[in-house]
Amino acid sequence: MTLLHLTDLFEALTIFCFGLSWPISIRKSLVSRTAKGKSLFFEVFILIGYAFGIARKFIQVFAMGSSGFIFYLSFFFYVLNFIEIAFDIALYFRNAKLDRIRDGDAVNV
Repeated sequence: MTLLHLTDLFEALTIFCFGLSWPISIRKSLVSRTAKGKSLFFEVFILIGYAFGIARKFIQVFAMGSSGFIFYLSFFFYVLNFIEIAFDIALYFRNAKLDRIRDGDAVNV
């Protein structure tokens, strides 16, 4: 295994480990039906970070010719995490709307 393959493997494992938390966060957002305790600011910056990671992969492929299974595996994890975070952000907006509705109902009671 070359040093390039090893660094691609470590990158893929890093992104994989980061990505394990997003399904848990999504489940919590679905079940709790509240945006309280969530930080939209934090999630947007994580989303931007993954977008930069995806851009890096495109640059590597088209400018430097990187390829191979592990390279594409890490690319897959970047895209998967991006989709999961985008979904969790969408749930944030849904839950924030539900919070406003509940707060309005509480005031009218």
